[in-house]
Amino acid sequence: MTLRNVFLFSVVICTILFGTIYAVGQRILRQDANDPQIQLAQDIANLLSGNARPSDLASSTKIDMAKSLAPFLIVTDTKGVVLTATGQLDNQIPTISQGVLDASKKTGQNRVTWEPKKGVRIALVVAPYPNGFVAVGRSLREVELRETMLFRIVAIAWLISVVVLLLGTWKMKNQINNQA
Repeated sequence: MTLRNVFLFSVVICTILFGTIYAVGQRILRQDANDPQIQLAQDIANLLSGNARPSDLASSTKIDMAKSLAPFLIVTDTKGVVLTATGQLDNQIPTISQGVLDASKKTGQNRVTWEPKKGVRIALVVAPYPNGFVAVGRSLREVELRETMLFRIVAIAWLISVVVLLLGTWKMKNQINNQA
């Protein structure tokens, strides 16, 4: 095996390792973005399964989904018609697709990345209740900034590792040539 092949093999291994580090970190960041919504959607669905009415659960404060990082609530009936909501986009309540709502019935909850408008990405958790669905969402803006920072850190670490491998290979080649 030549030094060149050893170097290329090392770069491939390095790329796989750093790619895995990024993929795991990104996945953890994205999954953690759902945590508040999971709890809120479950709790609100449980309340609505009891005596609570949708209008009792939503505050009068409206959350601009494009600007705010705060969680928002959208409660619909079984056909997806909005009963109450705190989240708005362009002063309107965006429509959640019936497929996203219905998928929550199969597993008790549906967790999706929702883009109701270009550039507005939401971590959305939908939970069914007997008379409809509870959707709780939150902007992914901060999570995506963290993902970008993670990518930069991993890319820089990968580049430094490749440079170190290149320098080490070059040094080994010089030592072999000097011995010959």
